[in-house]
Amino acid sequence: MTSEAERQFHHAMALGVERLKREIGYNATRFMEMVGELGGAGAARQLLRGRNASDGFTTLWEHERLDMSVEAFVLLPWYRELFTEEQLEAAGRRLREHRFDVERFLRASTQSPPAWVAPDPTRAG
Repeated sequence: MTSEAERQFHHAMALGVERLKREIGYNATRFMEMVGELGGAGAARQLLRGRNASDGFTTLWEHERLDMSVEAFVLLPWYRELFTEEQLEAAGRRLREHRFDVERFLRASTQSPPAWVAPDPTRAG
């Protein structure tokens, strides 16, 4: 059975591809094939294997859009449960190696979590 986080991650990947096509003219055809075959989280897990980043990651880096990378999305707190510590470490390492401010991205992202994420009862608000 697919979890809500997995369904939402899959949806986020598809929306991200559409957004990148519209905003920077990047058509991530191969990535969408992977998402279709493996699901969003499965495609992300495959991309996080090995040491090197994908061609798509490089394209996003060249356009200064690593905020839209698979690596950035897997680090979001509401998706972390879908990935192993090794996969999370690989994502963070790749982003930091390309001078992406992971901590700033996470701070900004967690200011407005998606509606489907249960509110954190420990957070004052």
